[in-house]
Amino acid sequence: MFLTDNDYRVVIGETAFKAVSQASEEIIYTAEKEALEEIAGYLRPKYDINAVFSAQAEQRNPQVVMVAADIALYHMVSSMPNRLGYEIREERYKRAIAWLEGVAAGKIVPNLPLDNGTGEDGNTPYAKINWSSAWKRNNQW
Repeated sequence: MFLTDNDYRVVIGETAFKAVSQASEEIIYTAEKEALEEIAGYLRPKYDINAVFSAQAEQRNPQVVMVAADIALYHMVSSMPNRLGYEIREERYKRAIAWLEGVAAGKIVPNLPLDNGTGEDGNTPYAKINWSSAWKRNNQW
């Protein structure tokens, strides 16, 4: 996956991570998959998602890594019966979503590879429309 165990240690302690993930690789995998798709929904219109998520080690964008960890942890905590540490996870989740909304709106410009407008098969995956108009003509003689 995109995230490593060390990526989580930046936003949560090791003991808390084991408790939140219930030491289950399946829970971690599912939460990460959900988090990456949630991030992709915000970044897909402008950025090359395949390049963003296939980057390795130091080539990954640190903000995207942190946002992915926060969102994955939020999903893990939400599935727990007693919601251990839910308040801090909810706050960090809201900040992650606010950052993604800022990126989607163009207010925040991260250092990510831009989408060239073609999919893996060479076709345009979605329509990009540019709106403009011609200059107003003045035909008074």
